[in-house]
Formats: sequence, C-alpha cells, structure tokens
Amino acid sequence: MGNRLFIGFAALVAAGFVAFFGGAFSTSPSTPPSALAGSQSAEDFKAGFALNASTQQLVDSLQSTLYVNPKDEHSWALLGLAYQQRARETGDPTYYTKSDGALHRALALATNDYLVYSGLGSLALSRHRFTEALAYGEQAHAIAPKIAMNYGVIGDALIELGRYPEAFRAFDTMGHIQPSLTSYSRISYARELLGRTSRAIKAMKLAVDAATDTKEPLAWTHVQLGKLYYNHGRYPIAVDEQTLALRIFPLYPYGLDALAQTEAAEGHYKRALALENAAVERIPLPQYVSFLGDLYKVTGHPVLAQRQYDLIGAIARLLQANGVRTDLDIALFQADHGIRLRQALTRARIGQSERPSIDGDDVLAWTLERNGQCAAALPYSEDALHLGTQDALKFFHRGMIERCLGHTAEAKTWFRRAIALNPHFSLLWAPVAARYAS
Repeated sequence: MGNRLFIGFAALVAAGFVAFFGGAFSTSPSTPPSALAGSQSAEDFKAGFALNASTQQLVDSLQSTLYVNPKDEHSWALLGLAYQQRARETGDPTYYTKSDGALHRALALATNDYLVYSGLGSLALSRHRFTEALAYGEQAHAIAPKIAMNYGVIGDALIELGRYPEAFRAFDTMGHIQPSLTSYSRISYARELLGRTSRAIKAMKLAVDAATDTKEPLAWTHVQLGKLYYNHGRYPIAVDEQTLALRIFPLYPYGLDALAQTEAAEGHYKRALALENAAVERIPLPQYVSFLGDLYKVTGHPVLAQRQYDLIGAIARLLQANGVRTDLDIALFQADHGIRLRQALTRARIGQSERPSIDGDDVLAWTLERNGQCAAALPYSEDALHLGTQDALKFFHRGMIERCLGHTAEAKTWFRRAIALNPHFSLLWAPVAARYAS
C-alpha cells in the first residue's frame, strides 16, 4: 500500500499536529491552563503540542479547569486541540470524536475565535473531510486574515480537492507571513508535487533548521527529509536521516516506520520487521499494519501476513465510527492485495469524488486496471501525473494500464521510469515492475 494514504496519509496531514500548530508549548506540562488562557492570542498557540510533553497531563489539567469553569471557551478550544494530539500520539480515532465535542463547545461559547475554526479545520483534514476543512479554514481566515496557520488549513484542503494553484498560493502566503517549520514543510510538499525534487529537499532542510525548540518536530522533519531521499532511491542518505530522527527521539513511531521501509528497500528484512513491529506496537496505524503484513508476506510468513491484513477491516470500522472517511484508503488496500475488487472499485469512485486530487485519480486508475477496465483507467492515470510529480508507484500504475491496453513499448517506458526513480518503491510491486521492464 502506498504511504501517502490512510490516517495521516496526505503529506501535510501526515505531518501530524506539528504541521498545523507547530512544535511544542513553550510552557511545561505543569503550566496551568489558566496561565495559557490569560496570555491567549492565537499567536500563543502557534507552538502547539509535542510528543515529548505530556499531552495527557495537559488534558487532565484542562478537564479540571473546565469542571470548575465550564464556560471557559479557550480551555475548551485547547482541550479539543489536545485531543487531536492524543489521536496523533496513540493512533486512537476516538480522540477525534472527543475533539469534535470540545471544539463545538468552544464554538457555542465564542463564535469569533479563529483558533476554534482552525482547530475544526485541522480535525476535518484528519478525518479526510476536505470540503468541510476548507470551509472552516476560510472562516478562520475571515476572522484573522493575517494568521499563518489559517492559510495552512486552507492550502491543505485545497491540495486534497485538486485545486493546486490556489493551494500553492496559500502556502506561499503562509511562508511570507511566518517562515517556519509548518510553512517550509508545506512548500517542500508543493515542490515535490511539481516534480522539483532538489528544491523540495532544500525547503525541507529549512524546516529542519526551523525545528530547533523541541525533539518531536525536529525528529519529524528528519523523517520527512529521509522520505524525500527514499522516494528517489537514495537509500543510504534516507537511512542517515531516519536514524538521526530516532537518535533525537528514541522509538519515534514515524521514524521507526520510515526506517523500516528503507531497510526493506535495501533487503534488510529482519531489521525492517523489528522496526515495523515496534512502530505498530506504539501506534497501530493502518499503513503500518499493512506494511508489516507485506513484510511477512515477502519473507515467507503468509499466516502472520494475513493476521495483519485482517486487522485492516477492524481499524477501518473504528475510523469510520469516529468520522474518518476511508473509502479511498480501503480501495487502495483491496486493489493492492486482490481483495473484493468490484467493491474496491465502488469505494475508489466514492473516494475520488471526495478527494479529486492526483492521489484520488491514481487510486481510481489503479482500481479500474485491477478490474480490467483499462481504457477507463487511462484518463485518470494521465490526470494523476499531470503536475509532473515524480512518484514511482504512479509510474508503475501507468505502466500496468498501458500493458493492459496492449501498449507494450509505452508500458516498458513507465516501468523503467519507476525502477530508475526508486528501484524498491514497493515490496509487492517493484519486483513486478522490474520483470516487465525487461
């Protein structure tokens, strides 16, 4: 399964809460919420939360404050945002439901607080409700047009809705207002989408330089930089970045997963299994579980692989119960693994209509190909590649579509492009691309 999908699958959503609100509170976990509220301007909150601070302690403290003063709208807003961070830390989507409730309590008490709307926007992004996220981001912007984070929510939503020029303008504006980790990481992603790899790496290095206050944001930026190198087959440099992330923040789940993928690409399956198991133990995100299943499959453990695959359905049901749309994600998983392909196509159509981005187009194209509808798949594959994005998996999907249509020469060209870009882009499909490229 592609790393770009599932909870946190969009690059900027995958950035986690840090990409919306920055790195960490400048105050300690023991700082009373009243002190935070007293200094409130949304500027105070731009720092956000971090894994190396105790978010649970903050949640407990905010709940105590609200027990005494249930009309403290700012504490409700902070609690809603803290719940989103708990979702990030634990992978438990029930925190999204809790965040929704807290933020709407804050909204009922104060309808002109841009931070509440921005928080609702980030929640909608995490739930893959991109039209809703855009509306909330625009409401936050209308209240506070000079606050950088509002442009981040707007731009993130526009990306997933396939409105790329508008999204890029939002990111540029965000960067002009507040050059920071959050703006540099978005600019990096925009450049990656446009196929400007060296410039994407340069922007992510600026994000690394900006992430100096706390461990988790710094580790996250090194993980993202490592992924840029990995996506272009530069595995030794990717390992260096991912190892550094884990040195900065030991047992960091996002670092464990990223390093597992690179180790697998280099054929170090035993190391990859250990790393991915550690990631799943800490945050059982669907993409981690799926990749662990693929690792077991390619190393000759089909029973263990199936055990992981069987978990995906249960995780998806839990996500859906807490407001997360998963049609596109499940469609990709099913298409990759040959599971209920007609159902996968139905899901892909729904998912692409909700997320008409290059990723939505690519998943629909791939699912159509897996159902033998290759003529219908081709226009979606063309749309998925129209920005010039350098993505080996998208190249592979296009190759499979061309091959299905009997376009042998064109298919080989795409397979060779995929392998040249990232020789081990997928445990399941890179060997197929290598075989068909010859």
